[in-house]
Amino acid sequence: MNIQKRNKIVLLLALIFIVGISNNIDAQQKMIGPYVQNMSDDEVTICWSTFEGATSISESDSIIQKVSQYKQHKSIVTRLDGKTTYSYDVLNDGTERGKGTFTTFPENVENFHFAVLGDTRTRHDFHQRIVDRIINEKPAFVVNTGDLVSRGNSMEDWEHFFRINDKLIRNTPYYTVLGNHEQDSENYYNFFSMPGNESYYFFSVGDALFVIMDMEGPNYNVPAYLKGKKRDEFWENIGKEYIEKEKKWLENVLNLNDDAGYIFVFFHPTYYSIKKSRVEDAELRRKYWGDIFERHNVTAVLNGHDHYYHHAEHGGTHYIVTAGGGAPLYSTDAPQPETVKYKKIEHYMRIDVEKNQTIMKAIDINGELIEEIKVNRRK
Repeated sequence: MNIQKRNKIVLLLALIFIVGISNNIDAQQKMIGPYVQNMSDDEVTICWSTFEGATSISESDSIIQKVSQYKQHKSIVTRLDGKTTYSYDVLNDGTERGKGTFTTFPENVENFHFAVLGDTRTRHDFHQRIVDRIINEKPAFVVNTGDLVSRGNSMEDWEHFFRINDKLIRNTPYYTVLGNHEQDSENYYNFFSMPGNESYYFFSVGDALFVIMDMEGPNYNVPAYLKGKKRDEFWENIGKEYIEKEKKWLENVLNLNDDAGYIFVFFHPTYYSIKKSRVEDAELRRKYWGDIFERHNVTAVLNGHDHYYHHAEHGGTHYIVTAGGGAPLYSTDAPQPETVKYKKIEHYMRIDVEKNQTIMKAIDINGELIEEIKVNRRK
């Protein structure tokens, strides 16, 4: 083989090697996670996703969009000790990229605190500021009241979400509620690993029960040929069987867990709205669910959907809208008789669960206290 030909082969191999390294770097840079899911006192699920490539979408011979493709992974770790901090590494490649920590929930009834935020779908700079404040709180876990992203079917939106939350969720369990903007998307179910059927579920920590509900149901596009009354009937009835089944499930869960010291229920749309255009919808929601929360002495019902902070109280149950996680704020133009406090500002909540009382603090994006609510343990 002559020298010129051999040099060409060496150069070609070098180029292939460099391209291979470049592709690996791109794949690692676009890796999602790792992040902590589905915690208990002796078990945890670690999730992460690796970049597999992209689908190009073209129009008039021009590429207008590239849709990333990811392969999801999860590792269920068992036989852990309660209230113990562990480190993990899903890559084991000598870098920090696959590393994180988690602390298991306590085996016994003891004090802990968690954080709640909602409607993080847009204005990523505000979302990031809220996340940074929550990280400093060092919560046992976080609950997002829905509308995590603007479009659940958009992979680009999920990439933004996981980029913003990376430092939080690789070390802290993150529980999610389905909002209307999640679109009941396959992406949602692929990325998250929740208990039960993942749409609605419950878990417990110490003396507290946490119930996550799905008020949206399966996602459908309304046919263009439906107008007026027919269109309204479509929305009212398409998910009726699903919601009725969930209502029976909720009643059963609350009955079985009646000895819980505190009960927190989460779902996306508001139970008490102070946005004029949504007051009627909230009234219909209360009519359907009736006195189920007050009859079971639920400590607090926490919602998203309306982008502000709102606290209402009725029958001993506190109804809180915490939807200031980043989405554009809404008008507060229809305070209700049940309204206790409201404020149009970006915010999150820190909730301390103690032996005899729980303390719920609404904290704005600047770290200022909006309101503090103290509730005694359920009898």
